[in-house]
Amino acid sequence: MISANLLIIDDNKSDLNLMKDILKNEVRNIVSISLTSRIYEILAKKSIDIVLLDMNFNSRVNTGNEGLFWIREILKKDSSISIIPVTANGNIEQAVEAIREGAIDFIQKPFNRAKLVSVVNLAWNLRMAKIEASELKKDNQRLKIQINKGGEKLIQGASPTMINVMNIVRKVASTDANVLITGENGTGKELVAKEIHRLSKRSEELMVSVDLGSLTETLFESELFGHVKGAFTDAAEDRKGRFEQASGSTLFLDEIGNLSLRSQSKLLSVLQSRQIIRVGSNKPVPVNIRLICATNRNLGEMVIEGSFREDLFYRVNTIMIEVPPLRDRVDDIPILANHFLKINGERYGKPGLKLNTHALEKLSNHSWPGNVRELQHSIEKAVILSDSNILKPSDFVFTSKANSISGDMTLDEMEKQFITYTMRKYHSNLSLAANKLGITRQTLYNKLRKYDIS
Repeated sequence: MISANLLIIDDNKSDLNLMKDILKNEVRNIVSISLTSRIYEILAKKSIDIVLLDMNFNSRVNTGNEGLFWIREILKKDSSISIIPVTANGNIEQAVEAIREGAIDFIQKPFNRAKLVSVVNLAWNLRMAKIEASELKKDNQRLKIQINKGGEKLIQGASPTMINVMNIVRKVASTDANVLITGENGTGKELVAKEIHRLSKRSEELMVSVDLGSLTETLFESELFGHVKGAFTDAAEDRKGRFEQASGSTLFLDEIGNLSLRSQSKLLSVLQSRQIIRVGSNKPVPVNIRLICATNRNLGEMVIEGSFREDLFYRVNTIMIEVPPLRDRVDDIPILANHFLKINGERYGKPGLKLNTHALEKLSNHSWPGNVRELQHSIEKAVILSDSNILKPSDFVFTSKANSISGDMTLDEMEKQFITYTMRKYHSNLSLAANKLGITRQTLYNKLRKYDIS
């Protein structure tokens, strides 16, 4: 006997009593009702595990629509409930539609006793599996939150510029003000966003991150605002967008400077109304998010050029935080190097690794065009290849693009050579090349004309 709470719903008293009789020695607790109007009452009072649901409650109507309605309503209350629709013989189409709505299997009238018992047992096993998966997900989330709240600060550094950044982070974290984080690629803009979230009132929820640079125009709305089933060819079910997922928490939009004007307009509308409409729906859904954006572009310059909306620019940058490049925070290089050394030493089973004085000096003298990300990768590579507990200068080999540029060239000649190199590398793709160069498409286009680069 399974220790489940079973709810049987059927307006035919004979069928209702027959199901109860078949299952009385199989299920510990059985509740039976003949009126659908009592479903809300039962669900509010009792934790139901399995529902046997007749699909038609009107002898003159045999569409199954009422049953489909109640499947949706029951699953709204608890998506882990196992629902078994009961259909008249021959109504296979109704059963298939019910399964599409979330039912796990179906039973046909007249009843096959063995089939009914078997399906109810299957329903119980599925209910237990869903509950276990849900609890595991909650445990993982609680663990992540504990690690996030109790761990060390995410941003490493003690240089004056980083102290200034951290002072701003601490001041804005307790508010819900929109924050725009700027800086070159690899400077740690996402870490700054995570630190703001970690110190905020919303830290008990997980921060939701979106890389806008990887989204195509067609995916933008579905990814951010969600969609309803059937909204487009591959929309097999309703799906929450990132705004809904982040409601009550922080939404981090990375590379916001990559958005087209059309997407910017849609984003602005949501930020102004604080509600989204899923693709394929006309029902507004309110959202409560704290917005943090990041970009490696100069949005102010893009506003002047007309490639970024001025109203959106002022909407996202209530507070602007500029993360300095690593070359401007040399004092932080030893701190970061030892931090990454500890992490990678533990990861690769080489605890206790040290950097000698000359290695630290070499790291401090490097220009780090790839910023903190490049330093992190350099340390990881050195840890993997090291044969000694002490890392030396020879464990770090740097290649610099500047080495291939002649010292006799003018600044314009150097810029032309580098733009030509980048355009060839990215096969004349203006968006990719501009992103790599850290400038807007319009600026790149102007420079191509200036230097007559085809």
